[in-house]
Amino acid sequence: MSINVETYAAECAAAGMRGDYARCRDDFTVTQDVDAYDDEDRAVWKTLADRQRALTQELAHHSYLAGLEALVILDDIPDFAEVSRRLSAATGWTLVAVPGLIPAEPFFRHLSERRFPVTDWLRSRDELDYIVEPDMFHDFFGHVPILMQPEFADFMQMYGETALSLMAAGGDEMITRLYWYTAEYGLIQEEGGPLKAFGAGLMSSATELRFALESPDANHVPMDIETIMRTGYEIDSFQRAYFVLPSFEALRQAMRDADIAGIIARYAGEKAIDPSTLRR
Repeated sequence: MSINVETYAAECAAAGMRGDYARCRDDFTVTQDVDAYDDEDRAVWKTLADRQRALTQELAHHSYLAGLEALVILDDIPDFAEVSRRLSAATGWTLVAVPGLIPAEPFFRHLSERRFPVTDWLRSRDELDYIVEPDMFHDFFGHVPILMQPEFADFMQMYGETALSLMAAGGDEMITRLYWYTAEYGLIQEEGGPLKAFGAGLMSSATELRFALESPDANHVPMDIETIMRTGYEIDSFQRAYFVLPSFEALRQAMRDADIAGIIARYAGEKAIDPSTLRR
């Protein structure tokens, strides 16, 4: 069911959520005002980017690093329209500015049409290490570079199409888990290569990225879409399981072949699997 923009804006204001939802168009997008960012915003962006660049160079998958280099988004707050031109030429995706978290239906619709929503505000200096709501740095530095990877770009569109078509099936939480354990916290170990990260929650984190790849306590589990959709996840602490892809093509193929509707029909409403009980 469609959500009224004015109603959602009022709910967000009442909940104390950041972002100017009153500016939303009907599709929950806003116009990015690049000139509105001040020197402090730009300094915070560069501080975050410089810190994460060192970690990602060491621990991120080469596809993410190639996207980061091609999009040139490290030294200053990115202009979404400019980056969209490069991204569209590579994989057909563009970026749309949003004021923060948006409802599931418009989010899935944007993904299904190869548009990635990016929050247009940036955290403050005292939030460098932790922020409650996803901001521009998480959305952009975390998610956008890997959209230059063709197979993953296709997976994201398929995910959006599938999620949009199944919203009425009662499996919203299970669909969210699939996004969480891939786009947010996914790891990959291609044949003959070391374990690397690509998920945005890891790319934008100064601490969990290293934990996920280097800690003996990190639980690495082979990718399986049904298991992912049945497994609970952590919002305010390190994940108790990280699913490992053998390749991006394997993820795309698994998404193409999976009976998502059937998985939802079988398991919606059941208690989620405790991720700490999963075995590698």
